[in-house]
Amino acid sequence: MEYRFHLPDFARHFKINIMMADHMKRAPETVAEGAVIGSVYGIFPNMIWNGGRFLQGQCDPRVIKEILTQFNRRGIPCRFTLTNPVLKKEHLSDPLCNSILKAADNGLNEAIVFSPMLEEHLRKNFPDMKLTSSTCKQIEDVGELEKELEKDYSLVVLDYNFNNDFEVLEKLPHREKAEILINPCCTPHCKRRGEHYRSIGRSQIKCAEYLVKNHRMCDPEPFECECMLKNLYQTTGSPLHISPDAVYGRYADMGYRNFKIEGRSVPDINVLENYMYYMIRPEYRDEVRLEMLLRLTKEVKYF
Repeated sequence: MEYRFHLPDFARHFKINIMMADHMKRAPETVAEGAVIGSVYGIFPNMIWNGGRFLQGQCDPRVIKEILTQFNRRGIPCRFTLTNPVLKKEHLSDPLCNSILKAADNGLNEAIVFSPMLEEHLRKNFPDMKLTSSTCKQIEDVGELEKELEKDYSLVVLDYNFNNDFEVLEKLPHREKAEILINPCCTPHCKRRGEHYRSIGRSQIKCAEYLVKNHRMCDPEPFECECMLKNLYQTTGSPLHISPDAVYGRYADMGYRNFKIEGRSVPDINVLENYMYYMIRPEYRDEVRLEMLLRLTKEVKYF
């Protein structure tokens, strides 16, 4: 039985994710039984369709191609976070986003969507790309969630407020399509969450357009949120947290097989600790963590 973990971020955390994939293949005895990498989600710098977490900068087309190649040759999909909630019709023709999606549209890579307008554009122009419904939609109504699971999505990422609502989880249809965010840093029923996503979306568009015109970066729209700075062990006491024992126990028994680990904007070391916590057998965690940390300090060239 496989438990598919969806990891952050194929560009920002490229090295740690490639290291993790290679370690799991090289030393399977250290890996939790059934744990596999289902995808690595994220974005390349300056893509205005991006949402959820802000990312600006420049990226050589050769680097983009090689990052996609490195994950794909290991059988791992790169899943694009195309969840900007404030996109307008004119943004659909963005040349950078369209060229990157064209390069990635090989039947393996995927996209996470929020905007119906962008979703329609993707289905029309990149029909081989599987689509995932984003947790950014904040679907907290059970009836609405059931309808979402009936739609033509490869996966639907549940709102994290359902994480430990077993009355709902035990009755949901299509659990094989449900993806659960197991380590959320946010507070339950956060009233600022939607505005935070919109702020990130506005910043993504503003800074991408500024970079194109002025060839330098700008500051994103300010939005203070102390939750974004939490490490793994500062979130384990949250009512939204799901432990490894629960993942491989109660959730697996209910038929859930897809689990998202967040961490696009946190340091590699915090991402690594999440991988040790969820994907490595407890008796091997210290040994594997040390090996990974030592490798992180070395100049390992993948391309």
